[in-house]
Amino acid sequence: MSDRFVVVPVGQGNEQCSESEGAEGYTIEPQDAVPVLEYSREPNRYGDGMPKESSPFINNTDNDKGNLYDGKNMALFEEEMDSNPMVSSLLNKLANYTNLTQGVKEHEEADDDEGPAKTKKPVKSPALGTLIGVYLPCLQNILGVILFLRLTWIVGTAGIMESLAIVVMTCSCTMLTAISMSAIATNGVVPAGGSYYMISRSLGPEFGGAVGLCFYLGTTFAGSMYILGTIEILLTYIVPSAAIFKAEKKEDEAEALLNNMRVYGTCCLTLMSLVVFVGVKYVNKLALVFLACVILSILAIYAGVIKTAFEPPDFPICLLGNRTLQNHNFDQCLKTMEVDNVTVTTKLWSLFCDSPDLNATCNEYFTLNNVTVIQGIPGLTSGVIRDNIWGDYGPNGMLVENKHQASEPAADTSQDIYMPYVANDITTFFTLLVGIYFPSVTGIMAGSNRSGDLRDAQKSIPIGTIMAIATTTFIYISSVILFGACIEGVVLRDKFGDSVKGNLVIGILAWPSPWVIVIGSFFSCCGAGLQSLTGAPRLLQAIARDGIVPFLQVFGHGKANGEPTWALLLTGGICEIGILIASLDAVAPILSMFFLMCYLFVNLACALQTLLRTPNWRPRFKFYHWALSFLGASLCLSLMFISSWYYALVAMLIAGCIYKYIEYRGAEKEWGDGINGLSLNAARYALIRLEEAPPHTKNWRPQMLLLLNLDSDHAVKHPRLLSFCTQLKAGKGLTIVGSVLEGTYMTKEAEVKKAEQNIKSSMTTERTKGFCHVVASSNLRDGFSHLIQTAGLGGMKHNTVLMAWPGTWKQSNDPVSWKNFIETVRETTAAHQALLVAKNVDSFPTNADRLGQGTIDVWWVVHDGGLLMLLPFLLRQHKVWRKCKMRIFTVANMDDNSIQMKKDLQMFLYHLRLDAEVEVVEMHDSDISAFTYEKTLVMEQRSQMLKQMQLSRTEREREAQLIHDRNTASHAALNDKADAGPDRVHMTWTKDKFLTERNRNRAEASMGVRDIFNMKPNQSNVRRMHTAVKLNEVVVNKSQGAHLVLLNMPGPPKNRGGDENYMEFLEVLLEGLNRVLLVRGGGREVITIYS
Repeated sequence: MSDRFVVVPVGQGNEQCSESEGAEGYTIEPQDAVPVLEYSREPNRYGDGMPKESSPFINNTDNDKGNLYDGKNMALFEEEMDSNPMVSSLLNKLANYTNLTQGVKEHEEADDDEGPAKTKKPVKSPALGTLIGVYLPCLQNILGVILFLRLTWIVGTAGIMESLAIVVMTCSCTMLTAISMSAIATNGVVPAGGSYYMISRSLGPEFGGAVGLCFYLGTTFAGSMYILGTIEILLTYIVPSAAIFKAEKKEDEAEALLNNMRVYGTCCLTLMSLVVFVGVKYVNKLALVFLACVILSILAIYAGVIKTAFEPPDFPICLLGNRTLQNHNFDQCLKTMEVDNVTVTTKLWSLFCDSPDLNATCNEYFTLNNVTVIQGIPGLTSGVIRDNIWGDYGPNGMLVENKHQASEPAADTSQDIYMPYVANDITTFFTLLVGIYFPSVTGIMAGSNRSGDLRDAQKSIPIGTIMAIATTTFIYISSVILFGACIEGVVLRDKFGDSVKGNLVIGILAWPSPWVIVIGSFFSCCGAGLQSLTGAPRLLQAIARDGIVPFLQVFGHGKANGEPTWALLLTGGICEIGILIASLDAVAPILSMFFLMCYLFVNLACALQTLLRTPNWRPRFKFYHWALSFLGASLCLSLMFISSWYYALVAMLIAGCIYKYIEYRGAEKEWGDGINGLSLNAARYALIRLEEAPPHTKNWRPQMLLLLNLDSDHAVKHPRLLSFCTQLKAGKGLTIVGSVLEGTYMTKEAEVKKAEQNIKSSMTTERTKGFCHVVASSNLRDGFSHLIQTAGLGGMKHNTVLMAWPGTWKQSNDPVSWKNFIETVRETTAAHQALLVAKNVDSFPTNADRLGQGTIDVWWVVHDGGLLMLLPFLLRQHKVWRKCKMRIFTVANMDDNSIQMKKDLQMFLYHLRLDAEVEVVEMHDSDISAFTYEKTLVMEQRSQMLKQMQLSRTEREREAQLIHDRNTASHAALNDKADAGPDRVHMTWTKDKFLTERNRNRAEASMGVRDIFNMKPNQSNVRRMHTAVKLNEVVVNKSQGAHLVLLNMPGPPKNRGGDENYMEFLEVLLEGLNRVLLVRGGGREVITIYS
């Protein structure tokens, strides 16, 4: 629809706007002019009208940013015009949208435009209606080779009842799929691409790529089937003498036929590929001819059926006993005949006897039984339908017999395979026939594939497709009943028409001549093969151009006009595989699998979108329901395994491999697919369930909040912390990686995004699976506090915080760094969350390292929930730590029985199902050493000195501020004397006052320094230092060579005045150890002895 509305000025008189003014649309010169809407058919000025995936609307509006704002009426929105276009501009583009097929049409136009005098053709609006655009193409694709070559054989083998069951099952499957497809196809504009486009945009690139490639393989093997059907008609019914390989013996006939199919099939494939390569427009021009052949053939069948009611055709069948004979090498169904009153033998005699003499040695069965002639087509009123109600399955080589004829069995049946009997060429059973028949109901996607050519695709696709399926279903059901009512059972079971002199069985029923069916089916198969070789490469090209399968990208290229040359070559190669199989009955189940899988996912896509109720799911086709889609999907899956369970497994394996390949190696695409919506709904449901109750101790695992520090370039300072988190989690549970930038989000937005990208990149490098969250806060302290409080969602919240030890806290002049650390410890304690602090984290192993024989030492000083026991077990699940042994040390005081403690601990570990060495370390009471006393004194002196330095710095800052205020006040007094009122007060400084204040501050500072050197250490600090020193000696003595030491982390003092001493205690406790993990429990049990 290239129509749009233009505002034309109209005055009070008969003044007319000039043509240029009308084109501009808004140029109104007369003051009293009244703007009116005039309907214009101006060509689209905004591009080719092709929908872009990058824009949520049909056309992107980036090209017209300069024209979006005109005048002052919308000045309020002026600054947002670049990102939010005017509604008038958007509607103008929607009205000018023209959807052209991304396939054959452009290629034809490109071919026509080649040459020195290329002219730009005006864009034509799609003009195909429901009949021409959808109904007839679907009819042509559905009716085909199986109807003409195999349906009579299926009816004879399965019987009318089971044949009807096959038809009803398969047609119900396609009807339900068509309903689902109609809903998807009418939910917005569907560009050319058919089922692949619908599935990929509904279920995501992984499913779309997997099913798209399966649909491509199905279409390609369909080409093989049609070519094999063409050659079978040619060599069996049109020119049997053209066979290159001829069988000398009857038992070699099947192999000779297969070899002929391979040779002629390859030649036919080459010829068809050349036709498609040279110009696909010739294929499209012949499509009407092929469709006419199909329709005329079907009309001829119905005409023949009507004729049999009052004048059945004469096609005699020769039976020997009850066995059907191949009527190729004899003219009369007689053993002997009278010629001039002399009994002579016939050609039939020579086939069963070793000589034409009457006393010749003949086949035993031939001797015991007489020959009988029956009519191959008794007619509609003959009552033969009663004999064809039920099936007659059998193994390969089973003779086709008439059960109602008398027969004398022979003792020796070993020679039967060499006799001219009609026999089964394959083993027949119900499920095989389902797989062979199903390709006759495929082709329902022809309408959706042409959506770009339709005048109203959202109306035509549902009506045309469903009507085509209803029509073909009626044709198939009526054909099954009429074939069973008109044709003798032995003729129906004669696949190649050997009993009717090599005629096509369905052809002998047709009127006016069998050649109508033979020629019609031949051209029908040729046309269907050409259509497959035309459509399959374009489908592969569409998949390749989407870029979701990297190794297929080469097939997205082609000739200058876009013809998919490389895709055509690959299609021809795969098609040749089907031709080398050479059997129509073997190829049909293969393509049935791929089509059924495609239909399965079309139904799933519709059901998923319906159940999720996504806001964009608004199909114009209203006659759908999720239950119908699920029924269709179940029927597809059932038919896959009914047809051939091993082919079904192979097809699913191929689709699964493609799915996983796209998931791991394919390009990331966001198409707003239903799988994301399903994931969101499932996540929401799970989060609500998790919110109901806290996890049981048996299900507890560390859900990590990883607090990272960033450098000046916003890169991760300690990437080994991410590695350690990966090793601890092994991909399980929740991991949130957080960091804080100082400032406001308005000023730090770009830096926050850059930091998130850097962290995500580091997470990918270190194989950390989780979420990244960077916040901007006025200070680091508040930022980390906000992360600890708010990270996570609902029941998926962290219960453990992991951070690095501030290794430079002593060198830092700013106490904020270690104060932030201590406040974080307090925050986690208050939030009842566990805390892990890694010291010397840069020396921790990477994911690529493999630690040899060594130990993970656990120093269990106090019990705070059992997290110390659980962490080594989790670490040893990862291949980095797998070879390490676990050792548990606990501390015994003088009053404790260390032997009993060891036994109890071993029993506790046994019940916990943990393998570890146990050692109890006795710490005897000892006097506080001079070293400890001196170390405590130095610590307190340093603390006091830092306070004095901080105080001195504060005084200097205040002094500078006072000088600044004095200068500002004096300057303002000189300039603003007139403005100075009684309510304005200035700080007035004299030289004496300033010197007095400075001397007082210096005196206080000197007194403070003297106090530092005269002070005595606090006894409480001395005791704490004593504990840290003694425990450090024991830990270093036992665990200095351990790969990792886990140690209980003492809590910070309740009195915030001793925070700096707390850091010193921890430093002394960890001195001399390489890799240490301080562990602080969250206040709940995390490990249990119960199952």
